[in-house]
Amino acid sequence: MPEFQKKTVHIKDPGRVEEIICGLIKGGAAKLQIITDFDMTLSRFSYNGKRCPTCHNIIDNSKLITEECRKKLLQLKETYYAIEIDPALTIEEKYPYMVEWYSKSHALLVEQGLQKDRFTEVVRESDVMLKEGYENFFDKLSEHNIPVFIFSAGIGDILEEVIHQAGVYHSNVKVVSNFMDFDENGILKGFKGELIHVYNKHDGALKNTEYFKQLKDNSNIILLGDSQGDLSMADGVANVEHILKIGYLNDKVDELLEKYMDSYDIVLVKDESLEVANSILQKIL
Repeated sequence: MPEFQKKTVHIKDPGRVEEIICGLIKGGAAKLQIITDFDMTLSRFSYNGKRCPTCHNIIDNSKLITEECRKKLLQLKETYYAIEIDPALTIEEKYPYMVEWYSKSHALLVEQGLQKDRFTEVVRESDVMLKEGYENFFDKLSEHNIPVFIFSAGIGDILEEVIHQAGVYHSNVKVVSNFMDFDENGILKGFKGELIHVYNKHDGALKNTEYFKQLKDNSNIILLGDSQGDLSMADGVANVEHILKIGYLNDKVDELLEKYMDSYDIVLVKDESLEVANSILQKIL
């Protein structure tokens, strides 16, 4: 496949990848489902050398919050993002810090009394961008009615608005994320359900076994992620026949490439497109 010749593509075991892809092709549309992260996986990490925002950043950078709050959120990000991507720490060691980070930043957002009806405008004015080839990706999956499970540690309300504005929130897409809870006046009063952060997606996956049970015949999975925590997103699927794990490596490439190549079947380094996934879907569908 010519898409695999790009210099951004790193594969530790090409024979195994070929075997998995053959299994996916053989199973066809009827057996396929997609399980994917959102921030920096479906959305871009950077564009023309400038960092693109995550769902949380869209709010952090918006005019909905005060300068003082923005400073506090930025301080939190500077402290905790370094921990999130620190190659020297295990996932278990990072876990409590992620809970701290999310809890503190969500509490700050609640203090700001965010208004739900302003999210459309905030997303429209932000620099968020989906990866190149996103229309092809979503439209083809929708056309063949392939279930797409977007599993995000971001903010669900913002995520849904992003894909809605991009015109790709089709009926085959299910979003599991941190959704906001609003009072009767549409003012943020908290967050619903259990917190989802980068490193507890295993627990979240198990909470969604009902969804995966309904898809028991969809035993072939393409998983897309950008962190070590995303590898557990398919843990709620009981009967996996073939799973292809595609990982985007956006940051600390030298330190993390080997680790990513050990855990993801295909690693895409600083790749801002969905070309590889689309080329595989082209073969299956």
